[in-house]
Amino acid sequence: MKIGKKIIKLILYFLLIPTTYIIVSLILSSITVDRIVNNESSEKLIYLNTNGVHLDIVIPMENVDSLLLSGIKYNRNEKYLSFGWGDENFYINTPTWGDLTFSNAFKAMFLESSTLMHVTRYRQKRSGWIEIKVNESELQKLNSYLLNTFEINENGMKIILENKGYSSVDDFYKSKGSYSCFKTCNSWVNIGFKESGLKSCLWTPFDFGLMNKYE
Repeated sequence: MKIGKKIIKLILYFLLIPTTYIIVSLILSSITVDRIVNNESSEKLIYLNTNGVHLDIVIPMENVDSLLLSGIKYNRNEKYLSFGWGDENFYINTPTWGDLTFSNAFKAMFLESSTLMHVTRYRQKRSGWIEIKVNESELQKLNSYLLNTFEINENGMKIILENKGYSSVDDFYKSKGSYSCFKTCNSWVNIGFKESGLKSCLWTPFDFGLMNKYE
C-alpha cells in the first residue's frame, strides 16, 4: 500500500512540472509589452509566419540589411527571406512532424545543444503571413538581432550547412545559443521583437503568444 502511494505521489509530481510550465507560459504570453513609441513613420514591412507550431520572421529583400544578407544564398527573383531559429538535431532530423521522436523532443527541450538559423527564400508573399508595419529604427534593430544570431567563422562569414535544407529554397546556418524549454524558437522571435521596440509578450514559448498580439 505504501509503495502504491509513493508511485501515485511520483506521478503527481511528474505531472505537476508540465502543468505548471503551461500555466505560467499562458499567463506570461497574455501579458503585452507595448511598442516603444517614437515619432518615426512606420512605412517598412515585415511579416510573422507560423507552420502551426514554429514562428518565423519574414522580411522583404529590400528591407534586409546588407550585412545580414551577406553570405546568405539567394537568387535575384526571390523577394522575401524568412528567418527561424531552433535546435540543430531537431531541425535536421525532424523535417516533418511525422519524423518527431520522443528522443529528439527531449534533447531539444532539456539538454544543451547546438542551434541553427533556418533561412527560406520566397518569390512572392504568402496569404498566411501577418503584416507588421515598422519604422526604420525598429527595422534596423531587428536586422541587427538576426545578424547577431548567426555564428561566424574566423573569416567573419556565416557558416552554411551544405545540402541540408528541406528543399531548393531553404538553407541552414550555424547559430549562437542553446535551445531549451525556456528559450524556444518562438521565444527567440519574441525576444527579437522586444529588443527592436515592437509589441511583444512578456515571455512566450508558443507561436500563438505573439501571433495573438498582431492578428
